[in-house]
Amino acid sequence: MKWTEERLIDAPIEVVWSLFEEEQAKRIMPKVVENRWLEKKPEVKGSTYEQTYQEGKRNETYVVEIVEYKNTDHLKHKSIQFQLARAFEMNLTFTMEKVSEQQTKFIYAGSNKGINFLGRAMLKLGSKVNGNQVIYDFLDRVEQEALHDYKVLN
Repeated sequence: MKWTEERLIDAPIEVVWSLFEEEQAKRIMPKVVENRWLEKKPEVKGSTYEQTYQEGKRNETYVVEIVEYKNTDHLKHKSIQFQLARAFEMNLTFTMEKVSEQQTKFIYAGSNKGINFLGRAMLKLGSKVNGNQVIYDFLDRVEQEALHDYKVLN
């Protein structure tokens, strides 16, 4: 499963970008219980952290690697990858482009690939509608949190 979705957010690029600091993860990914740095490199790319995710009563912990990172005045970009439940390889990309002082284009792209029989079977059985809903819910949360932070700043 692959996706790319865009959303215009009525908040400055720095406000939206701040939501993608590892310490802010719970705000935009409510099932994330904890992020703990394993290795934080000065250039950020190549840094790793341990993420704990809760699904129902079960917690899953895995290592996330930041594979791409760019932070300029007009463009912010971060790509991460990790294996979830030893069944899926996840690649997620978050890109923000400055449209104006008060507007940001947010691009959320990713892929979810089954890495063993169980993972491939679960992806085939899963509903594309449900997968798309998860993506739209994430875009909604990012927009809501960015608008909230922008209002608090003004």
